[in-house]
Amino acid sequence: MHIEHEPNGHKGRFVIKEGGQDLGEMTYTKAGDDKIIIDHTEAFPGSEGKGVGRKLVMAGVEFARTHGLRIIPLCPFAATVFDRNAAELADVRG
Repeated sequence: MHIEHEPNGHKGRFVIKEGGQDLGEMTYTKAGDDKIIIDHTEAFPGSEGKGVGRKLVMAGVEFARTHGLRIIPLCPFAATVFDRNAAELADVRG
């Protein structure tokens, strides 16, 4: 299983793949120079139980940390990950 980042102007997405198949995606939009908004996280059918959604959100967190960005988790799933891991993710929550 590996995650690819696909930036596209002021938007982008992280895609998790296994065996050449997409298992899920997380999309984001840039909000100014220092924030991104996670607007959608989806695990595709057949990827249940693999932690796809959480892995995608955490890939976004690592991206934000590397680039000095804050994250606004607008997506309900991403917001739940942030809420459940509040102390660990406080440094990037916008």
